[in-house]
Amino acid sequence: MLRSLFAGISGMKAHQTMMDVTGNNIANVNTFGFKSSATVFEDTLSQMLKAAGAPQGGNGGTNPAQVGLGVRLAAINTNFSQGAAQNTGRNTDLMINGDGFFVVRDNGDAKYTRSGAFTFDANGKMTSPDGGVVQGWTAVNGVVDTNAAPGDVTLPIGTLLQPKPTQNVTVGGNLPADTTSTTPVITSIITYDSQGSKQPLTVQFDKVSPTSWNVTVVDGAVTSGPTAVNFAANGSTPAPTSITLANGVKIDLSAVTSYAGSSTIAALSQDGAEMGSLQSFTISSDGVLVGVFSNGLKQPLAQIAMATFNSPPGLEKVGDSMYRSTVNSGEAQLGTAGNGGRGMVQAGALEMSNVDLAAEFTNLIIAQRGFQANSKVISTSDELLQDLVNLKR
Repeated sequence: MLRSLFAGISGMKAHQTMMDVTGNNIANVNTFGFKSSATVFEDTLSQMLKAAGAPQGGNGGTNPAQVGLGVRLAAINTNFSQGAAQNTGRNTDLMINGDGFFVVRDNGDAKYTRSGAFTFDANGKMTSPDGGVVQGWTAVNGVVDTNAAPGDVTLPIGTLLQPKPTQNVTVGGNLPADTTSTTPVITSIITYDSQGSKQPLTVQFDKVSPTSWNVTVVDGAVTSGPTAVNFAANGSTPAPTSITLANGVKIDLSAVTSYAGSSTIAALSQDGAEMGSLQSFTISSDGVLVGVFSNGLKQPLAQIAMATFNSPPGLEKVGDSMYRSTVNSGEAQLGTAGNGGRGMVQAGALEMSNVDLAAEFTNLIIAQRGFQANSKVISTSDELLQDLVNLKR
């Protein structure tokens, strides 16, 4: 009779734990990056009243007679299914679409999280809400070496991008093959020298024949040419297709034609730039922080690291929406977003909790009824014991 009392107590304890887990899930229904948990029960050791008997002498065998001694908690498993996305509009809010964790250094301890509610502190370090520093790789001259050891992701405020001297200028459009005017066709563009100083460059076309033009280039105070440029009979494919100046600047003429009609010659582009200062940044889907500079150029500044584990349910929850590796989770395998089974990064959004309220409310009812039923076992066993004591009266 005492067995039923202890079985009832174990059932009440187990269902109380189920209620605790369910209550924690519901409490974190709006916690970004939260992963719900579920209880797993198993029966305890059963007491053998009669062992099994083998068939013999023409008689059939007998099954064992056992009385269970209750229930116990086998595990509390974490559900790492993907949560829904919530757009925030903040470019430092990051969400992982797929598997993986952000890596955060907290007082020298490596922790892992799915909550990407990050910001930059006074030192330019990307941090979590509780001050942990996001880990990744810092770019050197725009190149990120992901084979190096990861470190703090830092936004280098005040970074200057050195000038880029012009090396290529592209000119395109049409030179009128049927014109009788002796007026040159001229186009200009601003280029940059090695110190980032602006240098006007002018390209002048003088007609020699319907298929031939002389090209003179004035680069600052230096004049190059004239150089004869000849077109095919149908007015396309000039030869040569480019002109290289004495200072190494290449003028690309491959997009120039010479058909009858109006002049549309224009300097289309040049690849130089003046010195630029960091104005803003974006975060790409592979976790690269790309700096946008005042001179219009972009350059990688850093890349955020991501971690995967052989057994994510083996991670230990340590609060603040963080996890720590354990002997059963395996070691963190660091890499970049989109590689090695890791998900992609979505900037301007956060991953919501994956708690299913409908399922949790159902679990509340199950836990309540299970607790209630086990309490009835105890009260009924108590009545039987009372009847047994009353036999002496």
